[in-house]
Amino acid sequence: MTKRARYRDWRWQALWWHHIFLLWNTIDGQTRYTIPEELKQGSVVGHLAKDLGLGLSEIFDRKLRVASEAGEQYFSVDTGKGELVVNERIDREALCGQSASCVLPLQVVVENPLQLHPIEVEIRDINDNSPRFVKNELALEIAESTVIGVRFPLISAEDQDVGTNGLRTYVLSKNDCFSLKMKQIEDGRNVPELVLDKPLDRETKSVHQLLLTALDGGNPVKLGTAQITITVLDNNDNYPIFQNSLYKVVVKEDIAKGTLIVKTQASDPDEGPNGEVEYSFGIDTPENVLRLFDINSVTGEMFLKGLLDHETTVTYRIDISAKDKGSPKMEGHCRVQVDVLDVNDNSPEVILTSQPNDVPEDAPSGTVVALLSARDLDSGDNGKVTLKLPVGSPFSLKPSFSNNYALVTTGVIDREIMSVYNIVITATDAGSPSLNSRKIIPVKISDINDNAPVFSQPSYNVYIKENGRAGTIIYSVSASDLDLGDNAKLSFSILDSKVQEVSVSSYVYINSENGSIYSMHSFDYEKLKVFQIQVQAKDHGSPSLSSNATVHVFILDQNDNAPSVIYPSSAVHGSLSQQRTSRSSKAGHLVTKVTAVDADSGHNAWISYRLAEATDASLFAVNLYTGEVRTKRAVSEQDDSSQRLLIEIKDDGDPVQSTTVTVSVLLEDGLHEPILDLRHKTDDSHKKTGRMALYLILSLASVSVLSLVTFLILAVKCLKSSRSSGSCCMRRSDSEDYKNPNRNLQLQLNTDGPIKYVEVLGGDMMSQSQSFRSCLSPTSEYSDFTFVKPSSTTDFKDMINVLDASLPDSTWTFESQQVRRGYLSLCEYNIHVISNIMKSFVILV
Repeated sequence: MTKRARYRDWRWQALWWHHIFLLWNTIDGQTRYTIPEELKQGSVVGHLAKDLGLGLSEIFDRKLRVASEAGEQYFSVDTGKGELVVNERIDREALCGQSASCVLPLQVVVENPLQLHPIEVEIRDINDNSPRFVKNELALEIAESTVIGVRFPLISAEDQDVGTNGLRTYVLSKNDCFSLKMKQIEDGRNVPELVLDKPLDRETKSVHQLLLTALDGGNPVKLGTAQITITVLDNNDNYPIFQNSLYKVVVKEDIAKGTLIVKTQASDPDEGPNGEVEYSFGIDTPENVLRLFDINSVTGEMFLKGLLDHETTVTYRIDISAKDKGSPKMEGHCRVQVDVLDVNDNSPEVILTSQPNDVPEDAPSGTVVALLSARDLDSGDNGKVTLKLPVGSPFSLKPSFSNNYALVTTGVIDREIMSVYNIVITATDAGSPSLNSRKIIPVKISDINDNAPVFSQPSYNVYIKENGRAGTIIYSVSASDLDLGDNAKLSFSILDSKVQEVSVSSYVYINSENGSIYSMHSFDYEKLKVFQIQVQAKDHGSPSLSSNATVHVFILDQNDNAPSVIYPSSAVHGSLSQQRTSRSSKAGHLVTKVTAVDADSGHNAWISYRLAEATDASLFAVNLYTGEVRTKRAVSEQDDSSQRLLIEIKDDGDPVQSTTVTVSVLLEDGLHEPILDLRHKTDDSHKKTGRMALYLILSLASVSVLSLVTFLILAVKCLKSSRSSGSCCMRRSDSEDYKNPNRNLQLQLNTDGPIKYVEVLGGDMMSQSQSFRSCLSPTSEYSDFTFVKPSSTTDFKDMINVLDASLPDSTWTFESQQVRRGYLSLCEYNIHVISNIMKSFVILV
């Protein structure tokens, strides 16, 4: 780029800063410094921080810096003192050429918040350049017959300094025939001309040596000289005359090489060689003109041999000389002015004034992301630039002054959706046809902690076997966080809660890094069947966010308990149980009943009875499911009076657990049934018994009606729920008998034989796990009542809560928590009432 072009570029940039008003940060006034050119590196220009109202601490914290679009960083900021200092050598002539004013526009950028301060530095000229002639020697040939007053153009000097330091005047050395006059041309410059004051006489002096001196106005004065040699020739009457002294031509900058620019024409009235004209450029024609243009010496046609550029030079002023071939040669002069019209041959540019900052995803609308400007080296409409962003972008361009813009946020930004925005800015000029360019600005979105951890599922069901080793891993929960860095780093913990009045931390602990849950000790199904763990995942953000998940831990029963005999009661203490029966007993006579329970659950608690050994195996039989000992045949006189029975009781677990009980049966003659004596004792209160029986019937009817009404209400609610959720309230896993737990509830009174007992059956008569037995000893004086809980000694509600885990093949699955609660309440209530009824019935009996 030439000095003239560089000057024009700076002049264009200087216009940006005229009438400055920042929309995103109002700056009152403008800071301007004036310095001479050629200052040494490190020289202080001004106290920038103080003039901008910034403290020394803000210089580093807010990243105070100077941005320049000149391609050279002439200034920098001393961060220690806040001073603006010279960074490189500044040559005013290289920057601004012959412009009277040389102002460097700077942009001082500070961040947090992002602000742009316009600064101007005026470069004052010093007299560091002497006037220079294009050629140091000039040769002229003048005929001795030339009349007085004729003027001859001389070469002009140039001085790169301006103002008082620029070219001021010319001085001609003393002589007898010539003087120096100044002529003002179109661009306002004064050019020297040599004027003939006295007639020339070749015979007296054939050669004249003159010295032309150019002086500037600096202090001290600097000068440049050129030697002029004038040769006096014999007569040639006429000199060529151009048709026009000034030719004006307007061409477009994109014309092709070889295009005819203008045809100059000069005439000479002389004849022969004295009238033949040759054309050439003037002696002081600049090199850049000689590279662009050419002239036909015969026709005077001027052609383009280079490429024009309106952005480099708008107007060319070219001196044309026409000489004849006479002796002496006579010369005529004219000037050609070529005005170059702009065409839209430069695409607009987008220039980043400041690099884009990382934008937090919670940044409010209007946050400044970056500062930028638009420019087009063309002029007029060709240089008018419009910037556009893609439709739907969460950013917009906010104009400030001239062609400067602030890139600001306008919508919601979510890093989890888009972590980097490659913002495409399209710059389009107003030329015809218009040109455009694109600038991609990457903007990174910084993360904030706006996402709570999310577990892989809201709740977990964990099944573990009882009697496991302490320290065994139970389960591993997992969670994720959409945030980044520490905001996504998770720690797991267990929220404190109570399990059987003991802190849950006494049962389990969790690895805070990977979410693995470990047992603190071995679990016993008979003591604890199910418990809940509240696990919390918390990130390391500030402030931290957390979420919870529930882990349901179901203890699976293992067959670790052998059946326990509860009747005959003497067998509990390990002694022999003795029973008596009459020798007149018939086949099927109930001798006794063995009752046992198993603390385990499910199949592990299903009990069966078997007669392992007997004195006479043909006399007695044991019911496989009820434990009733009955005679297989009638007792005869030949049977031993003392019969020993070894009964094996085993569960249905794997491995099988078993126990045995020994029952001694004494066969006696004339044995009276105790129940007859008992009946005789109650004959006196027969009327009272009838009244009690009536109360019993009414109680049973009330319970049945209440159960039926409750079940109907729950069924209606279930149907309503199933219509909305598409699922059934309750489904059976194995047997149709479990659809309604109250449907097969039965009371069975057994008075056959010496053992009087009532069985409350909640299902199949053969299912031991669903039976409640009440036993009455024939020898009891107080009519003791024994209530045996199902399957174990644990709470009935806990048993129902873990049916899915303990009896996966033969239990109900409750999908409605409302039905579950209602059913539990109903069952508990029924059991309570039935137990009271049975106690009353036993007393009655």
